[in-house]
Amino acid sequence: MVSLRFLGATRQVTGSSFLLTYQGQNILIDCGLFQEREYQSRNWKEFPFPPPEISYVLLTHAHLDHCGLLPKFVREGFKGKILTTTASRELLPIMLVDSARIQEEDAAYKKKRHEKEGRRGRYPEIPLYTVEDAEKVFPLVEKIPYDQEIELLPGITIKFNDAGHIVGAAMIEVNLTVNEEQRKVIFSGDIGQWNKPIVRDPTVFSQADYIIMESTYGDRNHEDEASIAEMLAQIVNETVANGGKLLIPTFAVERAQELLYYFSRLVRTGEIPILPLFLDSPMAVDVTEVFLRQTAIMDRETRHLFASNENPFRFPGLRLVRSVDESKAINEIKGPCIIMAGSGMCTGGRIKHHLVHNISRPESTILFVGYQARGTLGRQILEGRQEVRIHGVYHPVRAQIKQINGFSAHADQQGLLKWLSFLQKPPKKIFLVHGDEEVIPVLASEINKKGWATEIPQYQQEFPLQ
Repeated sequence: MVSLRFLGATRQVTGSSFLLTYQGQNILIDCGLFQEREYQSRNWKEFPFPPPEISYVLLTHAHLDHCGLLPKFVREGFKGKILTTTASRELLPIMLVDSARIQEEDAAYKKKRHEKEGRRGRYPEIPLYTVEDAEKVFPLVEKIPYDQEIELLPGITIKFNDAGHIVGAAMIEVNLTVNEEQRKVIFSGDIGQWNKPIVRDPTVFSQADYIIMESTYGDRNHEDEASIAEMLAQIVNETVANGGKLLIPTFAVERAQELLYYFSRLVRTGEIPILPLFLDSPMAVDVTEVFLRQTAIMDRETRHLFASNENPFRFPGLRLVRSVDESKAINEIKGPCIIMAGSGMCTGGRIKHHLVHNISRPESTILFVGYQARGTLGRQILEGRQEVRIHGVYHPVRAQIKQINGFSAHADQQGLLKWLSFLQKPPKKIFLVHGDEEVIPVLASEINKKGWATEIPQYQQEFPLQ
């Protein structure tokens, strides 16, 4: 008996988690945090299965919506192995410890605020997990190089293939023996774009029986790379001319480094002036150091820059900010500057403090360069709310609101269909996940035009893979 149960990222984008059962053995692919407001309560519930009954966790990459529940999973009894790529193994401690600290800080802040207001919040005034919980994950993690096939259990082998999404991201190829026949199951993780800076192009496959495929941007296409640089330069120069600050809610992994790559190029070519650019995120600073150690798995163009002594993560005006005092001092600056800070969806972190100081200033700009999940503060701002609640206080939105989708580390509709086009025959079924409820059917319709079978799973729905 082989079955697949969908425990997250179903008809929404976060909380990636899929349970593969093979001959009585349970393998979990990803263990992600639910970040969309209407699904956050799932983070606090018991897992839909006993963690001690899981033999392995296969981790596609180190974004929190794929790994962010691992500390809770281990605390509740998981004692097996967590397998991931070498770079993801380096990134995981940075991501999970930072997430745990945010959980602790937010719980303490909420408790203090609720005591002052004499009320209780929607979720418990305790952290979902602690730094101590996060640290118990790391002894269980083993690194697996790209493209190396290993036997996981009798009758089942796995291979991590480069997803082209962020450094270390993988598509997980699972080969099973079912009734003496081979079955190939591909977990796409997050599929990257072609011809993006820093990372290599996504791996493609000529054959698969079942595909669990992301669909985040399955209903649209991105701007091309040339226009990204032009749009970024235009937004910077307009904000400078207005005398304001440019705020960029930034994901610490890949998005921060890609932005630095573009800003480095724009500064060196003189397309934007040299001005203070703050990477205000200890985690993003740490992640950038990991990137500097992983140049061997980057794309050819980025390796060439390093070989030419042109470090894309170091340039005039760049200031790496770690301490809280340094972060607070940024808001005392009177002239134009660029502030990159987490979290990328404005759900927590230092960006919220910078928003408090700038969201009501018409001369400032808030630029979104990543996906904003439904219900998040970032999504509310992007959708044009007249006022938003930050740290319990409502602020009128008067800043300029901009968006550049082309930065996305996810393939767009065209890229997703291109990825499928390398298959020489139709899979038995393509399960579409990691997409909003109104987005997934659009991609499914495009795939169905090829005569290929798709499925849009419901939360906790289970399918046999015979």
